[in-house]
Amino acid sequence: MTLYVENETEVTYSFDVEQTVEAVAAAVLETEGCPYQAQINVLLTDNEGIREFNRQYRQIDRETDVLSFPNLEFVIPGNFRIEQGQEADCFDPDSGDLILGDIILSVERIASQAEEYGHSQRRELAFLVAHSMLHLCGYDHMEPEETAVMEQKQEQVLTSLGITRELV
Repeated sequence: MTLYVENETEVTYSFDVEQTVEAVAAAVLETEGCPYQAQINVLLTDNEGIREFNRQYRQIDRETDVLSFPNLEFVIPGNFRIEQGQEADCFDPDSGDLILGDIILSVERIASQAEEYGHSQRRELAFLVAHSMLHLCGYDHMEPEETAVMEQKQEQVLTSLGITRELV
């Protein structure tokens, strides 16, 4: 996996962000049976930064905790079949990696939600990455059934990594 993590804020963590993101992303891809090496871009920004991305790309003028920008269009979530003739749009020509997409996280929301739920910022970051990775793999939560599937998959990945809702 090729992972690009950029933190455009001054926020630092007591844990290795890149290592946590990589572990969660790899676990999701393994669980979903992704047959390719994948490329993922992750940006940590502040509330105003994520609000601007939300406004610009989704026409929603408010902050959020995470945004997901998938590069692939899935007919079936988790089915990584690439249609013939679409390879050039899906793979990095230099590395051959599947360009899965981009994740944008609000460091302020990571902190506030971790406090609100009574768990660590590492757990909150990992949860948001798992959630976003599932979006990059074609999942959504527009319907209750879809929400249940995503919640089960998120919990499965985090539990497999030992990233639980430990109290801080």
